[in-house]
Amino acid sequence: MQEDNLIVVSNPLVHHYLYHLRDKTTKPALFRTLTKKLTLLLCFEAAKEIELKKKNVETPLEKTEGFIIDNEIVLIPILRAGLGMIDAILELFPNVNVGYMGFQRDESTAIAKGYYSKLPDLSNKLVFIADPMLATGGSLQKAIDEIKQYKPKKIIIICIVAAPEGVKLILENYPDVKIYTASLDRQLNYKKYILPGLGDFGDRLYGTQK
Repeated sequence: MQEDNLIVVSNPLVHHYLYHLRDKTTKPALFRTLTKKLTLLLCFEAAKEIELKKKNVETPLEKTEGFIIDNEIVLIPILRAGLGMIDAILELFPNVNVGYMGFQRDESTAIAKGYYSKLPDLSNKLVFIADPMLATGGSLQKAIDEIKQYKPKKIIIICIVAAPEGVKLILENYPDVKIYTASLDRQLNYKKYILPGLGDFGDRLYGTQK
């Protein structure tokens, strides 16, 4: 397992926002706001994966040399929870193309089944996958397998919290993929939910829990 490919982002704001996301009393409106803020912080760190090229620029006083992004970037949120992370990423990278992939987990087996995929051109692109919960890694494994068919340049996963079981699955099978997360949590429970986790992300994001 490429342990260097797991980056747990740590700073006071990350810890503060994650605390309130975990809090079961946090209402959906605040949950969405915190998700956006935390995603921004994760993306700042993940931006280290972006390549730059030199380019001349003319300031009001003189010509100088600067740097601009030298990657074509594609964002792929995993439906539906990944939708809560889109706005933050688009604020940082407004020119990205966006694809969508949907997976439904069978609650009795915890096995993910794909039900939707709409992707732009991925060839030689830097691909960011946004999925807030990396639990078993099953849905991300299926997503990566499909994405790799189109020969992207690099794949980066951005998630809010991750379980050791899912991280192990991804890093052992895809040594060229990196994971940026706010927390490596303790474990999965018998229902394959992350502990301590923060509950069902999609339900908390949209207020659909029963």
